[in-house]
Amino acid sequence: MFPNVVEERSYRDRVRIFEDRAHAGELLALRLRKYSGLPNAILLAIPSGGIPVAFAIARALGIPLDVAVARKVQIPWNSEAGFGAVAWDGETVLNEPLMERLRLGRAAVEEAISMAKGIVEDRFRRFRGDRPFPDLRERIAILIDDGLASGFTMLAAIRSVRKLGPKAVVVAAPTASRDAIALLAPEVDELICLNIRGGPIFAVADAYRSWRDVSDEEALGALERARREGIAI
Repeated sequence: MFPNVVEERSYRDRVRIFEDRAHAGELLALRLRKYSGLPNAILLAIPSGGIPVAFAIARALGIPLDVAVARKVQIPWNSEAGFGAVAWDGETVLNEPLMERLRLGRAAVEEAISMAKGIVEDRFRRFRGDRPFPDLRERIAILIDDGLASGFTMLAAIRSVRKLGPKAVVVAAPTASRDAIALLAPEVDELICLNIRGGPIFAVADAYRSWRDVSDEEALGALERARREGIAI
């Protein structure tokens, strides 16, 4: 395991660890306590599933919450799977070994990337409105999602955040595949993941006893509640 990775060893390779995303966020908050009270710390949630996790952390620790929009680049014939990801500033990362195995042609790749960028631009406007992205210079940026399957969506977000000059980049997620950990650990200062799992098949949902998709409306509602409580930017 990488020296900058923090895990809960008793959770390794287990399933049904967390009741729901809020419970997962509460447990993650225990591992993020050292950032509580630091005026330069900020939570950046990947919508939509990362927002309930980050909301619970913000409530527990008082770290301000904002969003960082990123999305997978979908495989043309399987909308549930991706071969890379795009972030809000256009940063694009591709899983080239997977692309080779899938024998994706250039036209198909470019079309999928263009579609993902369009969706990200729309969601960026929806989640941020006319608010500028926060100034991250000399800040500790803590990126949050509800799970890391391939890790490419988070990788795109990390690389976009790095361009903005933060003091440190931290990733915190309740669950992740070992492949995602290996991909992301070299890119960040600290990676906190409670439930790391191996095996040929990985599903984020398997870490949760109660799982459902989070709609944009629900995520936006959580952000509005966080603003009313003074814990969101």
